[in-house]
Amino acid sequence: MDAKLSPNQGSNISGISLAFGLVIALSVAALSLDWLGQRTPWLGMSLTLPLLLGALCTSAMGFLVIPMLQAWKTGQIIREDGPQAHLKKAGTPTMGGIFFVPVSVSIACILSNFATEVLGVCALTLSYGFVGWLDDWQILRRKSNKGISPKMKLALQILFAALFCLWLMFNHNSQITNIALPWVSFTLPLGYLFWPLAGFVLVAESNATNLTDGVDGLAAGTVAIALLGLGSVIAPAYPGLMVFCAALSGGCLGFLAHNRNPARVFMGDTGSLALGGALAAVALLTNSLVALFILSGIFFVETLSVIAQVGYYKATKGPDGKGKRLLKMAPLHHHLELSGWSELQVVRVFYAIAGILAVICVASATF
Repeated sequence: MDAKLSPNQGSNISGISLAFGLVIALSVAALSLDWLGQRTPWLGMSLTLPLLLGALCTSAMGFLVIPMLQAWKTGQIIREDGPQAHLKKAGTPTMGGIFFVPVSVSIACILSNFATEVLGVCALTLSYGFVGWLDDWQILRRKSNKGISPKMKLALQILFAALFCLWLMFNHNSQITNIALPWVSFTLPLGYLFWPLAGFVLVAESNATNLTDGVDGLAAGTVAIALLGLGSVIAPAYPGLMVFCAALSGGCLGFLAHNRNPARVFMGDTGSLALGGALAAVALLTNSLVALFILSGIFFVETLSVIAQVGYYKATKGPDGKGKRLLKMAPLHHHLELSGWSELQVVRVFYAIAGILAVICVASATF
């Protein structure tokens, strides 16, 4: 695709049609996967019903909560050094994760009959959502782009990751410390080395989804795809966590009804940190780290773009203290915007890539 396209050229699809198309695509995918897995779609232990319930309930809740967020003056503070097209978004309510994450988690708990593993993953998800809420609240209180300090944010993420790992250690230790590699009949025994890896995955995945949340509908849509893909992969052995993934995927779709371009609300760190934590927690509990890595391809590349940008800037720093930039702006989606892509072009391409990765992951696990 030509990076010099004008912002509107080639974008003959609106934000609402793109979001609606994703909802239809994931609904059809859920129905098909339930059929292949010989599950009844309209029962709780399926992909379809949790997905649709999550989407409908969070979408409806948005109409109640968004006016409250507006009344509480939770308007987003926009970076002045970012894409100029984003400046018009200043004042759009943020912290949208406070409604779609709890609603989705509640649906998952009810439909899974409050299964122990679902409660554990829900606790980690809400804990990371709490860390994000603290950061969002401080940003709004100070009316700047700076929330809680990066050290405090990282410390809280590590704390909740450690607590989740302790819970895993005492409840599921023998099941998860051997990493199964797909496509080859080989298992990698990590033993105690698994636990620092688990902590890293939780922190890294949550921050990766956080970095991806920078364009209307981008994080909500790509995470919805990844969650449904992960839910399908783990469905045979972990039906309760399959329901959790489907409900949270549906929650992302319901949120997308308000977050698609032009967004009426942003998820904020409250939503993005929770979503990344949820993906990582499910993958750790189900021994699906390889599947998580494939499904998180978008988030991984977005994170690499930031690491590369910072590293290159420091490596080329001259006597004046200034370095060169590898990208026009990091993460990658902002670089593409500054190169002439419209937001809808970025979202459309990233959705397509996320969908391809999900198909590869599900196909490799099924066949």
